[in-house]
Amino acid sequence: MSPDLRRFPFAQFDVFSSQPFEGNSLAVLTDARGLSDQQMQAIAREMNLSETTFILPRDPKVERERGVRVRIFTVQEELPFAGHPTLGTAFLLRGSTGAAEVKLDLNVGTVPVRFEEKSGQPVFGEMTQADPKFSLTHDRETIVRAAGLRDGDIDPSLPVQTVSTGLVFTVVPLRGLEVIRRLHVDFKSASEYLERSGGGKFFYFVTRETVDPTARLHARMLFYNGEDPATGSAAGCAAAWMVANRVAQSDERVLIEQGIEMQRPSRIFVRASLRDNTVVNVRVGGNAVEVLRGEIFF
Repeated sequence: MSPDLRRFPFAQFDVFSSQPFEGNSLAVLTDARGLSDQQMQAIAREMNLSETTFILPRDPKVERERGVRVRIFTVQEELPFAGHPTLGTAFLLRGSTGAAEVKLDLNVGTVPVRFEEKSGQPVFGEMTQADPKFSLTHDRETIVRAAGLRDGDIDPSLPVQTVSTGLVFTVVPLRGLEVIRRLHVDFKSASEYLERSGGGKFFYFVTRETVDPTARLHARMLFYNGEDPATGSAAGCAAAWMVANRVAQSDERVLIEQGIEMQRPSRIFVRASLRDNTVVNVRVGGNAVEVLRGEIFF
C-alpha cells in the first residue's frame, strides 16, 4: 500500500436496534476534514448504505455552543437531516463518556440527542426534531393512482398528509398488514406526483395493524435505493401525525416497527406534545450497536 494514500477511519452502526444485523446500517467517518463534497458523495456511493455521515471536528468551544458539525449523504445526494444517521452518529460521539446529551450541528440546524441508561438495558438515545409543519392533505384516490395502490388500500379513517420535522414526507395510512406487505410502488409516478404537489420526495406507508402487539404502527419506506429498514425522519413526521389525529396521546412514547419485510427489524420509539392544539416537541429514539471499524484510503 502506498504511503501517500490518504486514510479516513470509519465505524459502522446498526441503528434502531440493540442487536447486530438488525435495524438500519450507518457508516460514520470520524474525521472527514479535507474531503470535498464530491469525495464525500463518492464515499457514500461506495458504502452503498441508506446514509453515510461525515464528522467535521472543530474548536471545542464552537462545538459546545453549536454542536459537532456533521454532514449526511445518501448514495445520490446530501440531506439536510435524517433520523438514523443523527442517532447513530450521536452514539459514536458519546462513546463511553457517559454524556447525558450530544448536540449535532446539521444542515437543518442543531439537533440534540439525549441518552437514558437503565441497569441491565442497552443505552437509549432520543433526538429532538424540528417542530412539525403540516401541509397538504391529499385526495385518497389520487394517492392510489400515484403510488400504484389498489382501490380500498388506504385507511379511510385517517388522512393522507404531508408533514415535515426537518425532512418532508407524505404519510399514507393503509388498511392492514396484508396491504402493506404487498406494496409495489410506481416510483416514477410517485415521484412526479410528490414533486408536483409539494409532498416531499417519499411516501411513508403505515398501518395500525402490527406484528408486535406493543407497537402502534407498522411502517415501510420504499425509495430509489430500495427499501429503508428504519426511517427516523419519517417516524418523526408520523409521530406528529399520530398525535394530531389521536392515534397517540400527547407525550405518549409509542413504538413504530419497520424493516420486518426485509429481515432488518427496527424499533423506533416516538412521541410528541400537544400544546394549545398545536403539535410540538417531536422526539424519536432507539438503540444503536457498533458492528464494524475500518479505514477508507485513496
